[in-house]
Amino acid sequence: MLLKTFGWSFAVTALGLVAAVFYGGWEAFGIVAILSILEISLSFDNAVVNAGILKKMNAFWQKIFLTVGVLIAVFGMRLVFPVVIVAISAKMGPIEAVDLALNNKDRYQELVTDAHPAIAAFGGMFLLMIFLDFIFEDRDIQWLRWIERPLAKLGKVDMLSVCISLIVLLITSFTFATHAHQHGGTHVDKAQTVLIAGIAGLITYMIVGGLSGYFEDKLEEEEEREHEEEEEAERSGKPRNAVKLAGQAAFFMFLYLEVLDASFSFDGVIGAFAITNDIVLMALGLGIGAMYVRSLTVYLVRQGTLDDYVYLEHGAHYAIGALAVLLLVTIQYEINEVITGLVGVILIAWSFWSSVRRNKALAAAEGSGSNDKAEVSSGV
Repeated sequence: MLLKTFGWSFAVTALGLVAAVFYGGWEAFGIVAILSILEISLSFDNAVVNAGILKKMNAFWQKIFLTVGVLIAVFGMRLVFPVVIVAISAKMGPIEAVDLALNNKDRYQELVTDAHPAIAAFGGMFLLMIFLDFIFEDRDIQWLRWIERPLAKLGKVDMLSVCISLIVLLITSFTFATHAHQHGGTHVDKAQTVLIAGIAGLITYMIVGGLSGYFEDKLEEEEEREHEEEEEAERSGKPRNAVKLAGQAAFFMFLYLEVLDASFSFDGVIGAFAITNDIVLMALGLGIGAMYVRSLTVYLVRQGTLDDYVYLEHGAHYAIGALAVLLLVTIQYEINEVITGLVGVILIAWSFWSSVRRNKALAAAEGSGSNDKAEVSSGV
C-alpha cells in the first residue's frame, strides 16, 4: 500500500536529486533536499484539507487530480508561477522573464520579493475565507468546543465571513501594507496593491468555492432522493456505493483544489528564495515536495484516516487560519519559514493526539456500556 501510494514520489525524488547533482554538484543536491523538506512541512495541512475534498470525488476525478493536478502543481505553481509574477510586476515578456530567471538570478529574486505583498494578500485572503467558512459552520463533531460553539452560533449571520475578511483586508492595507517589505530591507507603501490583490483573492474564493459548493449541494439533494433506494438495497444484502462527485460538480471541486494548492504554494515559493534564487533548483526541490503532498493526500483518502481521526480536519483548518494571518503579516515583516511550518505541524499533531484520545474514550465507553458517547465525541 505504501509503495503503491508513494511510488511515484520516491521515483521523482530519485530523479530530482540525480538531476540536481548533474546540474550543480553535491551543493545543489543539498539545496534540493532542503527545499523538498520545506515544501512538505509547509503543506502538510494542505494534504489534510485536500483529502477531505478528494474523498468525495469519484475514481476518475481522483486520477485527474493525481495526473493533471500534479503537472499544474509541480510545473505550473513551482516553475511557471514565479516567472509569470516577475513578468507582470516588471512589465516584461515571458521569454525575457525566463531569460532573467536563468541568467540574472539576483535581479529575478528582487522582482519576486517586491511582488510579495500582492502575492501574500491574494493567498492570505483566499486561505482566510476557507478558515472562516469552516469555523463558522455548525458541526456535529467539535474539537475546541469553547471556541467552536459560540462561533457556530455567530455563523448564522449571513455573509459574516466576507465581512470579517474585508475588515481584515482594510486593516492590513492601512497598517502592514503602508510599510511593505522590499528587497534590500527597504519599505514602501503598497496599500493600493494589497487592497486590489486581496479583493481578487476574495472574489476568486467566492466564485470557485461558490460553484463547487453549489454542485456539492446538488449532489446532497440527489443522495437524499436515493436514500430510500439505498436502504432497500441494504436490506436485500446488496449495499449501494456512496454517491461520488462527478461531472460539473467534480470539475469545480478539482478547480477549487488547484486554487487552494496555489494559495498554499505562495509561502513555499517565496520562502525558497531564502535558500536559493536558482529557478531550476527551486523547481526541483518544491516539485519533489509537491509530489509527496499529493501522495499523502491519496494515502489519507484510501486509509480513511479523516474518518478515524476526526479532529485532523479541524487542526488543518486552524493551520490554514494561522497561515493566512502569517502571510498578511509578512507583507511588512519577514517571518522565518521554520516558524510557519512548525505552526501547522503543531496544530495538526495536537488535533491528531486529541483524535486518539477521543477514540480511546469511545472504546472505553463501548466496553463499559456507557451512553455518554455524544459528550466524548464533541471535542475538547
